[in-house]
Amino acid sequence: MDEADRLLLRRHRRLLVEELRVDQLWDALLSRELFKPHMIEDIQRAGCGSRRDQARQLITDLESRGSQALPLFISCLEETGQCMLASILQTNRQTEKFLIPKTKDLRPETPRPVDPGCRGFGDGEKNEAEEERRRERGRENGAPGNPRGNADLAYVMSSEPCGHCLIINNVNFSDESRLSTRIGSDVDCGKLQLRFSSLHFMVEVKRDLTAKEMGLALLELARRDHSALDCCVVVILSHGCQASHLQFPGAVYGTDGYPVSLEKIVNIFNGTSCPSLGGKPKLFFIQACGGEQKDHGFEVASTSPEEESPGSNPESDATPFQEDAWTFDQVDAVSSLPTPSDIFVSYSTFPGFVSWREPKRGSWYVETLDDIFEQWAHSEDLQSLLLRVANAVSGKGIYKQMPGFFNFLRKKLFFKTS
Repeated sequence: MDEADRLLLRRHRRLLVEELRVDQLWDALLSRELFKPHMIEDIQRAGCGSRRDQARQLITDLESRGSQALPLFISCLEETGQCMLASILQTNRQTEKFLIPKTKDLRPETPRPVDPGCRGFGDGEKNEAEEERRRERGRENGAPGNPRGNADLAYVMSSEPCGHCLIINNVNFSDESRLSTRIGSDVDCGKLQLRFSSLHFMVEVKRDLTAKEMGLALLELARRDHSALDCCVVVILSHGCQASHLQFPGAVYGTDGYPVSLEKIVNIFNGTSCPSLGGKPKLFFIQACGGEQKDHGFEVASTSPEEESPGSNPESDATPFQEDAWTFDQVDAVSSLPTPSDIFVSYSTFPGFVSWREPKRGSWYVETLDDIFEQWAHSEDLQSLLLRVANAVSGKGIYKQMPGFFNFLRKKLFFKTS
């Protein structure tokens, strides 16, 4: 097994130990010759023979079963109906192929040989340079005045993985909905899938869901056991509309043209409905419009060359409905909470206004969010990151856009970046 697959298994080890139904896997593992009968017997005798002990031993032994061990294991999961685990591993395995060349310190340049007889997780020779970097990060995180290492000031984000991230990407809408195809949304989805995977989340993508299917997907996520995880992220990329609300405006559309209020979406994850996320941050990122108004902005003393080019044709941004020009989603999202603690809702635009999206580059909001996270997530908390996003997006284009957020977090949140 190559180093990337080995790291992926270790990253999801806790989830696999918690969720794996090993008793259903034995025949599939034997049929694919991943293990021989005597190896299966050894795994079944592991520890006290409990399901968790067997799962733990299976994942450890899998690392020594050859270069195709992980894809074969994923196929075993699919065959035995453990599709959620299969999807998480497959999606993140594909993502890692893109991330590994860009990510420093993820592995040594020359992979170390793995001792097939070594059963302990994390045992064996350590890379000294990597260990020194880890110790240095520990000193920084625990330094006086640094909130990242202070549980009273910042959320604990130490689990591996940190949590689930569900991305709902609605691109194609029914004819009856009278909503246009959201060209460019797949660009946004790809960026966010890579970004949250790099932040140690298990990313799942669901595409083109009706309003009912959106609700079921969110309920399924909320009903999982998050007790071993530290956070949960929901991203919705869709058209939007204004809706009646108690505190916050808006709703997002399913592909059938029916709206789902963000108030309902957020309440699915409140402390009563999802107790295993109680006291843990629940983050919502909404790329959709907040209304149909187009903001022309107001004049300020000066703009940078990036914001306004002399001699440029203002018609290019003033005619957003041309085929190759900017298009807009159709209104943003909401959240009204009986117990609003540990909730953070990020909007792509101010309520009542459109949210701009480019067919080839994706939306202003997601493009900027991805760039800001890339540059600053290692050192700044979530609120500071989103302020940077708001400032950067507000300076774009002739038509304007103002992202914002509703923060009901009790502490600072620093993403896990290493």
